[in-house]
Amino acid sequence: MSAMISCFFRRFPPKLFILCEFPCGTHQSSPTNLLKRSVGFRSGGGRSWYDYKLQWDPKEYGGVEMLHVPSDHIWRPDIVLYNNADGNFEVTLATKATLNYTGRVEWKPPAIYKSSCEIDVEYFPFDEQTCVMKFGSWTYDGFQVDLRHVDEVKDSTIVDIGVDLSEFYTSVEWDILEVPAVRHEKYYTCCDEPYLDITFNITMRRKTLFYTVNLIIPCMGISFLTVLVFYLPSDSGEKVSLSISILLSLTVFFLLLAEIIPPTSLVVPLLGKFVLFTMILDTFSICVTVVVLNVHFRSPQTHTMAPWVKRVFIHILPRLLVMRRPQYQIDRRRYYILLS
Repeated sequence: MSAMISCFFRRFPPKLFILCEFPCGTHQSSPTNLLKRSVGFRSGGGRSWYDYKLQWDPKEYGGVEMLHVPSDHIWRPDIVLYNNADGNFEVTLATKATLNYTGRVEWKPPAIYKSSCEIDVEYFPFDEQTCVMKFGSWTYDGFQVDLRHVDEVKDSTIVDIGVDLSEFYTSVEWDILEVPAVRHEKYYTCCDEPYLDITFNITMRRKTLFYTVNLIIPCMGISFLTVLVFYLPSDSGEKVSLSISILLSLTVFFLLLAEIIPPTSLVVPLLGKFVLFTMILDTFSICVTVVVLNVHFRSPQTHTMAPWVKRVFIHILPRLLVMRRPQYQIDRRRYYILLS
């Protein structure tokens, strides 16, 4: 190994065309941060490529066909996550690389990738999110490093199963539906060379049990109490108190919802629309309750009937409703007894 490494300067890449395969590895999801619009994955996968400078004849080295060398001693393709949300684009833990006598190099460093993600909270908490992780070389173009997925077939740039989820640790908040990988070849106006990248489209669905038990069911129960305000007798004196208590409870849930979802002015969440609509109805019920109590506790000593009320309810409405005015009738039997 010392003889090969001494003849190889790690800062210079091989002069020939390199095929760099991006294999899928075991992934573990870290919590998706909705407030920061980011998603994280712990990856045990790596990358492999062929380096003609690291070829040897096993017969000349005692039948040695494979070596494990520090990755700092060899050239490595600078594959980074373009839409990085963590600020650190490099792999911090430089593990050893595996060298094969054919020149194939495999390097599988453990890393945590955090990418920016566009979060759509319109149907929260019954939502599905699609986050993108875009990997590519930072300095080498497609003529120098050909980046491909390890499971990519000929004449196809799409891999339906881009990540091996066989040893994936299930998240308590999200279910991963699919992770296809797509290879892109992009040309820029500044250069004639293509630049390659592999994009993983991660589609996730939120688990709704937590939000159903802690948000939806309590909100529906509290909103149902708004109807009972009208069933409560006016003499109890608690109609307005009950309405205000319901409104305060809904306000607490609305503030809790505002802390969970990211601040955005593009769309209002489905659950937020429900809570906001219920708060408006409860406010309307408070206004109606105040009017009802005002009418209920009126008396001739405190209020007099307005002339327009007397005209509407005594003269106009009976005619429209085809109601007869009761006539004054004398009880003949009682009148006869009194006379006798």
